[in-house]
Amino acid sequence: MNNIKIGISDKNRQIVIDLLGKLLADEYVLYTKTRNYHWNVVGSHFNDLHKFFESQYEEIDSDIDEIAERIRSLGEKTNSTLAEFVKNARIKEHPGEFPSADKMISNLVADHENLIQILRADVITCEENNDAGTADFLTGLMEKHEKTAWMLRSVLEK
Repeated sequence: MNNIKIGISDKNRQIVIDLLGKLLADEYVLYTKTRNYHWNVVGSHFNDLHKFFESQYEEIDSDIDEIAERIRSLGEKTNSTLAEFVKNARIKEHPGEFPSADKMISNLVADHENLIQILRADVITCEENNDAGTADFLTGLMEKHEKTAWMLRSVLEK
């Protein structure tokens, strides 16, 4: 890691890499949860929610790749096993639970809002560690989660 000369000290780069590793785990768990809901949603709005969840997990899948590539561009390998993701994620799974469609949506709202708060703090950490590139990347990711949370909340409105 010492051969990388991009204007960020090794210490600061490692701080950013560590937060990106946690974020990668969070996004992977959210991806898995959203895909689970896509497979297991039932009810009168099945077709709409099935497609809605699919569009969300496809977007998250793309974000996962970008986060992993950001870690690589900063000079580190990515943790990439399911065990590592579950261990490092702040987003939690609910094994063996098959909630109602409304509960699925409210669970996803909570997860996206949690990630938005994490990302706000992570942007500040990146700026404090002289990594404007990652701060910008995370700001864009935060905006995606804000839009998704809004869309999910809109589905819950009566």
